[in-house]
Order: sequence, then C-alpha cells, then structure tokens
Amino acid sequence: MTFGEQPAYLRVAGDLRKKIADGSLPPHTRLPSQARIREEYGVSDTVALEARKVLMAEGLVEGRSGSGTYVRERPVPRKIARTGYRAVNGGSTPFRQEQAADGVRGTWESRSEQIEANAAVAERLGIRVGDRVMCTKYVFRDAGEAMMLSTSWEPLAVTGRTPVMLPEEGPLGGCGVVDRMAAIDVVVDNVAEEVGARPGLAEELTALGGVPGHVVIVVHRTYYASGRPVEAADIVVPADRYRIAYHLPVR
Repeated sequence: MTFGEQPAYLRVAGDLRKKIADGSLPPHTRLPSQARIREEYGVSDTVALEARKVLMAEGLVEGRSGSGTYVRERPVPRKIARTGYRAVNGGSTPFRQEQAADGVRGTWESRSEQIEANAAVAERLGIRVGDRVMCTKYVFRDAGEAMMLSTSWEPLAVTGRTPVMLPEEGPLGGCGVVDRMAAIDVVVDNVAEEVGARPGLAEELTALGGVPGHVVIVVHRTYYASGRPVEAADIVVPADRYRIAYHLPVR
C-alpha cells in the first residue's frame, strides 16, 4: 500500500457507502454477502468482513437474525431547540417550552429516588461523596417515540424536606428547575451546558430504539444559584435522528 492510500476495507466500505447514499442500495435492501463483496472487489474474506463492520458501526446497515444484513432507512434529523429558560404564565417545563414552537407532541415519563452521590455527581454539585441527592430519570417522547433521555441530580441539602423535593410531584411538579427553586427562595441565575458525543450505552440505545455502535449526543447541564450548583443533568439524544439547535440572545 502506497503512502496516503486507504486500506482496502475502507475503499470497499466507501464504495458501498456511496451506493447507499445515491440509492443504488435503497433502504431495506439486503447488503451484498461477504462472498459477493469478495468476488466483486477482488478482496479477501477478512477485508469484506471489515468493510461490512464499518458500515454497521456507522449505522448505515443492520443485521437481522437469520436473514442477513440490510440497508437501514435513514431518518431525516429533527431539531431539538435549546433556547434557555423563558418565564411563562403557568410554569411550563423547559421541555414543553422548547418543543412548542415546532408543534412537537412532547410527553415524558419520570422516576425519582434518593441516592448517595458518587464521585462524579459530587464533583458536579460541589458536595461530598456520599451526600444524599434526589436522582430523577426521564424518558422524553415525540408522538410516542423515545427522543431523549435525561438523568438529573439535586442536592437534598437544598431541596430536602421542602415541597419541591420531588421534581415531578407536589404543587410545582413538572414546573422546571428555575420555578421550583424560586419557590424555596433559591434564585437560579445561570445555566451551563457542555455538548459532546460518544457511542451510546446499551441501556440508552435500548430505550431510544438504536442499535449497538450508534452515536449519541450528550449535554451536561448545570443550574447555578449565586455560583452554587443546585441541579446537574445528563441529557442523551440519538445523533442520527436529532440535531440540537441553540438560539441564544445577544447581550
């Protein structure tokens, strides 16, 4: 192989990828077998297998038990708007605020439990390892389809023994962090979000309807009150189906 030349398996994967993109191999079409790839491209079984693995890792094809490997239907990515907190009458949740403009029929399920903060959560909340936090896990849906996961942690030193200790229950259940904290005289004045991407964990992809190897977008969000973290959350979104769009005011 000369300098700068792609390995054979990447060249084969690239040609098959091009055929998928231009429709020569449309969705739900069976991918050429390993033997067919070997014969058509004049490569070894190992190269043919590695080329197929590349396409599977990219989410372009999927294996069906006892049937073979097929081209996946490529969804048109939809937008999840992130516009920050906006005060509205009735204390709407941030999720409902952010999706309303696009007419998304957003619903969610949640479950809360008290746990001890591990090292990562303690660092994000500025508390000690082992301190008690309220952990709430969400599954957000668009017209019934899982679109986003979220796990949040709130220090019980702030919310414990108050009417807002459970984020989705009580008089302010579902109203969002800013309004709930304001009800106990904690003024949220800043929110930070860090966005990254990684392969989805097995339990995440199961909940979101993805397949092993799919990439997810991860937003690490922290709400602050006078510099003190009062809520931290990890938001997970399937990268092949959604884009996160930020609309931030110029000050």
